[in-house]
Amino acid sequence: MSDKKMTTSRRNYLKSLMLQIAAGLLEAEEVEAEAEKARYMEENCPAPELLVCMAELTDLCKKLHQKIERVDEERYDMSTKVTKSEKEVEDLKMKVVELNGKFRKPVLKKVRMSADAMLQALLGSKHKVSMDLRCNLKQVKKEVKEEDKDAVGDWRKNIEDKSDRKKMFETHKE
Repeated sequence: MSDKKMTTSRRNYLKSLMLQIAAGLLEAEEVEAEAEKARYMEENCPAPELLVCMAELTDLCKKLHQKIERVDEERYDMSTKVTKSEKEVEDLKMKVVELNGKFRKPVLKKVRMSADAMLQALLGSKHKVSMDLRCNLKQVKKEVKEEDKDAVGDWRKNIEDKSDRKKMFETHKE
C-alpha cells in the first residue's frame, strides 16, 4: 500500500489553487497585451493635429494614403508568404505520407456521364462536339440470296450449296 490516494477535499483544494494561479496569469497577460497595443499605437499612429489650412489638410491626406499603401503592400506580402508556406507544409506532409507508405487512395465517386457530356465539360460550352461512335464504323451489307420459300425444304439444293463451298476451299489450297 505504498500508493496512497489523495482525498477528494485535498484534490479539490489543489484544483482551486491551480485555477487561481491560472486566472492570475491570464489577467497579467491581458494587461501586458493592452500595454503593448497602447505602445504600438503611440509609435505608429500619433494623435491628429487640428489643422486650419487647406494645404496642411491635403498634405496630411497624402501622408495617410502613403501609409495605407505601405500597409497594404506589407499585408499582401505577408499573405503571399503565408500561402507559400502553407503549400510547402502540404508538400512536406505528402512526402511524409509517401515515405511511410501508408497512402490510402481516396474513394472516388461514381459519375454517370456520357462521352458527349465529358467532352463538353472538358472543352467547355464553346465546343459542341458530338461523339457518335457508330458514325465512323465501316458499313457492311449482307448478301441476301433470293430463294423461293418452297425450295427451302429441298435437301438436294442444300447439298449442292455445300459442295460449292467445298470446291471454293479446295481451289484456295492449291
